[in-house]
Amino acid sequence: MKLRIKGNSLRIRLTKTEVSTLADTGYLEERTSFGNNTFIYALRRTDTGNELSAAMEGNKITMFIPSSLTKDWPENEVIGFNAKMPIGENETLYLLLEKDFVCLDHTEEDQSDNYENPNKVC
Repeated sequence: MKLRIKGNSLRIRLTKTEVSTLADTGYLEERTSFGNNTFIYALRRTDTGNELSAAMEGNKITMFIPSSLTKDWPENEVIGFNAKMPIGENETLYLLLEKDFVCLDHTEEDQSDNYENPNKVC
């Protein structure tokens, strides 16, 4: 599970196995240790709502995904889901959850569980 935070946006990309696990169990979590502190980011399936939402409590960010979105996600061609979550009077948090594709550039990271990139030619 890859996390990208930039300004008021939160993007999470998932491998094939992670998409399947989310659909099966309804929960995924990653931890990053900073010595005495641990940063946690998680995905949790919910039976309420129809859009992505998120919350931060302590050192943990959780993105909530409506179960209707994850039901057939491992098998279908849907790349991802997004939402603009209101967080203030004139402010939103952009949320994006998507399947992770194989990179077209040369990277050292293991991509064996990523989805085939639809843009096979740069």
